[in-house]
Amino acid sequence: MSRSLLLVAFGVVTVETWTLLGVALGVWVGAAAAGLLLTAVAKRLAPRFGLLDIPDPRKVHTTPTPLGGGVAIWLSVCLVVGGVYAMAAAVQWGVVPEVWFSAEIVKYVPGLLSRAPLVAVVLAAATVQMLLGLIDDWRGLSYVLRLAVETGLVLFLAWCGIRVTLFPPLNHPVLSYAITALWVVGLTNAFNFLDNMDALSGGVAMICSLFLAAVAMMIGDLFISGFSLVVAGALCGFLWHNWPPARIFMGDAGSNFVGFLLGVITVAGTFTTTDLPGVTILAPVCIMAVPIYDSLSVIAIRIAEGRSPFLPDKRHFSHRLVELGLTPVRAVLTIYLATAVTSVSAIMLYFLPLQWAVIALLQVAAILGLVAVLETAGLRARRNHSAVPEKRSSERSDRTGVPTASGERV
Repeated sequence: MSRSLLLVAFGVVTVETWTLLGVALGVWVGAAAAGLLLTAVAKRLAPRFGLLDIPDPRKVHTTPTPLGGGVAIWLSVCLVVGGVYAMAAAVQWGVVPEVWFSAEIVKYVPGLLSRAPLVAVVLAAATVQMLLGLIDDWRGLSYVLRLAVETGLVLFLAWCGIRVTLFPPLNHPVLSYAITALWVVGLTNAFNFLDNMDALSGGVAMICSLFLAAVAMMIGDLFISGFSLVVAGALCGFLWHNWPPARIFMGDAGSNFVGFLLGVITVAGTFTTTDLPGVTILAPVCIMAVPIYDSLSVIAIRIAEGRSPFLPDKRHFSHRLVELGLTPVRAVLTIYLATAVTSVSAIMLYFLPLQWAVIALLQVAAILGLVAVLETAGLRARRNHSAVPEKRSSERSDRTGVPTASGERV
């Protein structure tokens, strides 16, 4: 684990730690400001390009709403990351004097610049993903084409070296490519599925990004931590406009971009070290547990009902909570809480011995299992309760000669 973060945990804060935390805060604030301003611009421009989400029976909103939020999130991330690299290059090449920055920051500049090609490749692939979602928002695309492009992008990144690496015998290249594709494409669609209520997908993604940043910083991966903070900041700025009642949606352009980027971040990052329990590699799974639960549960429901897993409906986790009696806002906040709780378990993995870390993982599974049991039981009880008055009404109609459901009189 990072020595500076261990010092924070024990109440001893060094100058370097304060400096890094200050930079992290600055990056987050800059991205949030960019997201706030660019989303406001997108809100005005989107209708001119026909980017409007028109209400229909399966949707929650009742008025046409702009869809340009995803473009604003994408542009915010690109501008902030580009600005950070431009400043780092200026320091490295002597355009900006090093004395303007503390030594604690300057020493990280060469390492940051060495990752510039990796960042360029990731942002290029994420941009293609955003454009794919934007076309889907504008004209509509088949899910087969979307999955094919998503898989192709992930395999390209895996070929570039961004792929899951596991211990033998699970480190075979074919298996590594397959797991990487399944994970990143799965998360991309998980956040797309989650984008079904105001502030839901963006808020959950922001929480996940913040916890990814915290975990990465704990083990000393400042690059992944900083990248995650940029994403979190851009989403925070967007959420100001997306909070219920939403004035703009992120659309498929935003949910696909964010889900894809978070998937790649978790693959590119190092979430374990040789001196930590092996289960710490599952920290991203804990953080992403709620989006994974939503996508898997809704796919299971659709298949059980004999429908396509990619046919939109109102059977998502959030919709089921509303059906239980929660308001949409409370349903969203409940999912925020569930995301935070499972993400805290990811933090716990780094402070517990192996046997207790395994228990923390089981706790995540137990939380999701409890949610599934409670919502299933609640929905069943609610449906049974609503069926009783209908039965009694039918019996009264039969006795009084009023037409029954079949239209006959008795």
